[in-house]
Amino acid sequence: MGIFSKRSVSLLTKHGKEKVIAEVLGTQASCFVIQTDAYDTDLLGTFTQETPRYGSQLDAARKKAAIGMELLKLDLGLANEGAFINDPYAGIMPWNNELIVLVDQQHQLEITGFSSGPAQNENGYISHWEELAKFADSALFPSHYLVVKPTDEYHPQSRKGIQDLVELKDAFEWAKGLSSKGIVYVENDLRAFANPTRMENIRKAAIDLANKMNSVCPECSTPGFWITDVKRGLPCNACGLATDEEIAKIWSCLKCGYQETEGMKVLRFADPSKCKRCNP
Repeated sequence: MGIFSKRSVSLLTKHGKEKVIAEVLGTQASCFVIQTDAYDTDLLGTFTQETPRYGSQLDAARKKAAIGMELLKLDLGLANEGAFINDPYAGIMPWNNELIVLVDQQHQLEITGFSSGPAQNENGYISHWEELAKFADSALFPSHYLVVKPTDEYHPQSRKGIQDLVELKDAFEWAKGLSSKGIVYVENDLRAFANPTRMENIRKAAIDLANKMNSVCPECSTPGFWITDVKRGLPCNACGLATDEEIAKIWSCLKCGYQETEGMKVLRFADPSKCKRCNP
């Protein structure tokens, strides 16, 4: 039995995230996830830019966890915060990073789960209804909801959570009537309940968190024993020089600092295509 088994854990959200997080942690970490929406998390930041995010992604998640624990009078809290960027590979594809933090006040412990992947995050400027109907298809509407704003993405007014064509047509006409340029800005609604692609990524982050909660330090038995670094320099199979390819993974304890190196004992070489000398 681990230190999280049969404990209640708070989750502050008003966007339906408990549906995936509670299922994962309930089955994989034996926790009882208790959801609360008694605090408006939009006050800590919105994707539609009305409110800037509170600090970094981790700062915002920690703040939500702290508020949730306080509201439910628990010493174990969860929170999720998402971020949308360009992909880290070519920089051209919309990308979603999801972070879930677990704060255990009883054991003075913080563990994070993470997942990243392609995002459903279309946006565009629309002048005519026919254009909007075409955009809606590319945005995976109606399974993924839409947001409509007059003029551009910085307009203070918006209609969110649009999930059918009648509602979309009404929002388009409303926004065009308010637009200073006769154009309308439309984008995917990025809130979790409105974006199944994002919700699936949150589920994967919860699985990552559960795996870490179940991985204990061989030295002191503290949960969260996980990969913290990667050692690189695998020798090229042709010339023998060090490459940027991975040699080993470094596992570390959050509490006592104990480390283990995984992979060093296996004799391996890098493909010459990965070598800067053989394939400059």
